[in-house]
Amino acid sequence: MDPQTVFCHNKDCPASGQVGKGNIGVFSQKDHRYICHECGKTFSETKGTAFYRLRKGAELVTLVVTLLAYGCPVQAIVMAFGLDERTVLSWQERAGVHCEKVHAHFVEQQRDLIQVQADEIRVKIQGAIVWMAMAIQVSTRLWLGGVISAGRDTALITALMQKVRACALCRPLLFCMDGCQAYIHAIRTVFREAIRTGKGGRPHLRPWDGILMAQVIKQYACKRVVNIERRVVQGTAEQVQALVQQTQGSGTINTAYIERLNATFRARIFALVRRGRALVRQMPTLHTSMYLVGTVYNFCADHSSLRIAISLPNGRRRWVSRTPAIAAGLTDHRWTVEELLSFLVPLPRWTPPKHRGRPSKATKALVERWCT
Repeated sequence: MDPQTVFCHNKDCPASGQVGKGNIGVFSQKDHRYICHECGKTFSETKGTAFYRLRKGAELVTLVVTLLAYGCPVQAIVMAFGLDERTVLSWQERAGVHCEKVHAHFVEQQRDLIQVQADEIRVKIQGAIVWMAMAIQVSTRLWLGGVISAGRDTALITALMQKVRACALCRPLLFCMDGCQAYIHAIRTVFREAIRTGKGGRPHLRPWDGILMAQVIKQYACKRVVNIERRVVQGTAEQVQALVQQTQGSGTINTAYIERLNATFRARIFALVRRGRALVRQMPTLHTSMYLVGTVYNFCADHSSLRIAISLPNGRRRWVSRTPAIAAGLTDHRWTVEELLSFLVPLPRWTPPKHRGRPSKATKALVERWCT
């Protein structure tokens, strides 16, 4: 137990979310509990992780979650480990919720994306049809997030673009997608900045500079692709080709990277299997499964196309594997699934309560110590 690596989880504590400030001590070695000397609250070592208040050991939970993240059927896990099906599904939901927090903390940070590809998957759930829309950064193969909705409409695509915007800097950015017209309206609506003039009323919204859009439209006959039409919707063909060369090295406008990612998700989420008999009953279950698979894909799985060569003496080379998170600069090593489930997502800093009048000396001292 290391008090310097944890923080207080009490949101009303002035030291909430701050690491290495000397306010955390060991309360019980036997029960693995810490104490915050600032607020007096005690908390478990697993507080804030996916293992919190679980009766089974972390090794078994990690093994089960790893199998789920790589597409192992729930019934196979139930028969192999003698667990109840509801227990396995609850662990999957818990892991998915935790992975979504990790994704929001690391991935939803502004960076130069250069090229983004997006696509949707039609999913059968019990008694209905839903759509899963996802996006990927081409240069690093980083999964940027996904959204699930009952319809393939503007609301679905707009929600996806809002997630992409949370990850993007205002730099030249190319979007490659299929022929769904909702993308054009959603991109032009989301990627705008408010121009503040100091006058009353709604501010003017100015579109981002350097937003390029290209579509790949496939024509089918007898369930086979007979023609592919590539359109430049916004920008020039030269600008689009320059960003394609920068991110892919060669080739032309395509959606191959997001389609390959869709294949990975179909292999690892049983509800996405084509013509399969296993159906998800509720949309939240599909949502947590998507974030579990996507976060494990980003942080815990090496990508063969991202490996780099390191020169060695005598003219030899050694190949170093990388995950999408390493390629994007989010981490410096490949995470294990246990490390992912044990990661403590930082909490927002404490804000002093609002009262009428001037703050007291005690409140000023707390603000000076913990908020500066």
